[in-house]
Amino acid sequence: MKNVTLSANEDSIEQARAVARSQNKTLNQAFREWLESYTHPDSAVEQYDALMKRLSYVGDGRKFTREEMNER
Repeated sequence: MKNVTLSANEDSIEQARAVARSQNKTLNQAFREWLESYTHPDSAVEQYDALMKRLSYVGDGRKFTREEMNER
């Protein structure tokens, strides 16, 4: 594994560490995950497609009216 040195605002680094800690990770682990997703963007699309395929059995059971679809 190769080491990389990055520079960033100290506050941003501390916030990133806090987020990583809340996910039970180190900042280094979080960065490796980000780097993997950054270098392989198609994998996220493939994961989404696989999820949609797994959930394809879910149906609405009926056709919604225009008013129902636009309700807030």
